[in-house]
Amino acid sequence: MSREPDSALTVMTAMNDATRDRVLVPQVRQRLEAVATVLPVGPGAAGFLDDPAVRAALADVDVLLTGWGCPRIGPEVLDAAPKLQAILHAAGSVKGIVDPVAFDRGIKVSSAATANAQPVAEFTVAAIVMAGKRAFRLAAQYRLERSKADPHGMPGSYGTTVGLLGASRIARMVAERLRGFDLHVLISDPYLTADEAAALGAELVDNDTLFRRSDILSVHAPLLPETVGLVDARLLGLLKDGASLINTARGKIIDSGALIQECASGRIDAILDVTDPEPLPSDSPLLDLPNVFVTPHVAGAVGNEIARLGELAVGELERLTAGRPLQHAISPTELGRLA
Repeated sequence: MSREPDSALTVMTAMNDATRDRVLVPQVRQRLEAVATVLPVGPGAAGFLDDPAVRAALADVDVLLTGWGCPRIGPEVLDAAPKLQAILHAAGSVKGIVDPVAFDRGIKVSSAATANAQPVAEFTVAAIVMAGKRAFRLAAQYRLERSKADPHGMPGSYGTTVGLLGASRIARMVAERLRGFDLHVLISDPYLTADEAAALGAELVDNDTLFRRSDILSVHAPLLPETVGLVDARLLGLLKDGASLINTARGKIIDSGALIQECASGRIDAILDVTDPEPLPSDSPLLDLPNVFVTPHVAGAVGNEIARLGELAVGELERLTAGRPLQHAISPTELGRLA
């Protein structure tokens, strides 16, 4: 590997080998090496300081390019990297990786959560369109009964009310994409104002109103101590008969027992990309109910979509090199609210 001029930033990639291959595809790797000196060493799963070569290399590192499989970056790692300017995360949440002390030391932190959010938003919009026609339930019924149901008994999507629980990055992308549909969008989030909701083309409501009025409700809240089990039996009971519940956020946000009870009654449908537990046990009723459609956590970046994460992170590195502000910076306040 050719070395760049001495003025180039020195970058250590901190992610597992499988992630590195998928994130830093050849064209992204070429962009990376055009603006930085990339060290040939990086941390293993155990940590940054267990390998003497990695520990020694940290002294010259300007930027950590992190991803899935990165060990936690705590005070001891930061002490060993006195030149560190930035942590650029080529994945979603940095909450489990970056110790808050990094902000105290003036280190810039960026996340590729926006790149990971895009496929989730696309998946969610597709699920909303299908749920409006109750397509998943009808498909299961067709398969099981070998007879065609009358689709004209289904509600359809025109004028449907879609509720978004949480105004996350993904929820905002979903709301923007739903502008092109003849739908009414509700959103509930304690940090959102009515004007901000209106700018998204949505109406701000409280959680109870969201569940009562939504024909289709999509969960986009972060997993925090206060959101574990947030969607409980009481809220699920507020959903209309025939409503659909979509979860692409985190399984633990929904009370699994209450969800199973509601779905087993046939009163509501569910489209679940995440579950609690994950994966589901083989005897889970959710896997057999015809009104429940379960996918194996595929809404986020998979396959060739993962390269988009690397493109975003390297774009941030290019901005840093040019002395421009990071476009996807994470603030200390945001860190506390991340999933």
